[in-house]
Amino acid sequence: MDGMSRRRFLRSAAAGAAGAGLVSASRIQPPGYGPGIRTEARMAPTPRPSLVKPERLRPGDTVAVVNPAGALFSATDIRIVVERLEALGLRVRTGEHVLSRHAYFAGTDEERAEDLNRMLRDPQIRGIVATRGGWGSARILDRVDYDAIRADPKVIVGYSDVTALLNAVHHRTGLVTYHGPVGISPFTEFTAEHFRRVLFHGEAYTLENPVRVGNDLTHTADRILTLTPGTARGRLLGGNLTVFTTILGSDFVPDTAGAIFFTEDIGEELYRVDRMLTQLALNGILDEVNGFVFGRCTNCGPGGGFASFTLEELLEQHTGGLGVPVWYGSMIGHIPDMFTLPVGLEVEVDAASGTLTLLESPVA
Repeated sequence: MDGMSRRRFLRSAAAGAAGAGLVSASRIQPPGYGPGIRTEARMAPTPRPSLVKPERLRPGDTVAVVNPAGALFSATDIRIVVERLEALGLRVRTGEHVLSRHAYFAGTDEERAEDLNRMLRDPQIRGIVATRGGWGSARILDRVDYDAIRADPKVIVGYSDVTALLNAVHHRTGLVTYHGPVGISPFTEFTAEHFRRVLFHGEAYTLENPVRVGNDLTHTADRILTLTPGTARGRLLGGNLTVFTTILGSDFVPDTAGAIFFTEDIGEELYRVDRMLTQLALNGILDEVNGFVFGRCTNCGPGGGFASFTLEELLEQHTGGLGVPVWYGSMIGHIPDMFTLPVGLEVEVDAASGTLTLLESPVA
């Protein structure tokens, strides 16, 4: 079976299994380029659990602040985190080890996992907010109490390194998790609005970048760049590119067939972005998704090398021949104004307008 026939077969099978809408995009593969080539033998995916939504957050609910990854170095930082969440009308409980430090981690693997599991098992806790990212969440995935999550689904929110936890929980339990601000993120008006609309109000609505002209004749910030126009539907999956690629091949990665895949990153030289996109391709992920959304690559540049592709060129190389909607610049990433995205929920994307529509309530 040649590459195009294989892709048609995979996409029709994914659409039949997931009920995803047909994409209306079409592009020719750039000549002389072939990251769509992938290994034929792949492990059979773990059966997909039924979708589970946590109850929406309400004013007066108690949420936990835990730190599954990098250390904080100031008690003032955690005080600010608590005050932010209290400003949303929530009660806040902090993990025992939220200010612990074990080298660059917030405590040992055992301590960080125990903080998380203690909150997962507590029926009074209705949501869990990661304090920060950094590195460390993947090291505790085999210690998480997934049975406690199944027994009492809660809101779990974070981004960056927390990508590993969000995807592992969704894969193992079917729970919708939330790619959104961590505790030390600035809760700007934009960020707080989308946090509330998703987690408090449970709105099925369209997320689109703001148009803010400012002191100019046209708006220059937060623009989207359509690489392949079209519309598509699928489960929303993804997260930080570096973190997602580091857990590939493990038993903590959701089945991405028919998904709308989103990603973002920070501080990566462009050759490394190229390497990670190639890793997605070699794992068959790019071949099987219904749409691809790259949020922001903050402070991603060519580095000190002799020459470099631009990020736009890399995205075109890796996605231009997929025949699915692709755009860059969504409000996803290490930026002050960010969306809160429900991982695992059915969505529809329109690459021409750069919109992402939640097709059902993101919470129960």
